[in-house]
Amino acid sequence: QVQLVESGGGLVQPGGSLRLSCAASGSIFRSDPMGWYRQAPGKERELVADITTSATTNYADSVKGRFIISRDGARNTVDLQMNSLKPEDTAVYYCNAILWRGGARRIYWGQGTQVTVSP
Repeated sequence: QVQLVESGGGLVQPGGSLRLSCAASGSIFRSDPMGWYRQAPGKERELVADITTSATTNYADSVKGRFIISRDGARNTVDLQMNSLKPEDTAVYYCNAILWRGGARRIYWGQGTQVTVSP
């Protein structure tokens, strides 16, 4: 079993910065992909960024150049540094992990952390 716990959400003004952190525990490997998703009211959940190694990252076009995802494999933490925040970034942000074990895929999600960008 894998448990993901997000933290760092809150209320910030447009143009501000916020850093989210996801702490993973359980049977997870450094090679297992992890990422951040978000879901705004009335919209479907979308990928924000994901990472497998320090050299393999992917970002949604809407956050490219503003957000940075990083991973500490030894501590099983994934951070999302969010800069130049916009009201459109307001959403619940979820951490996830994808595990392949014995040919079976399992997807784990955190409970989410609210990010609100407002004047």
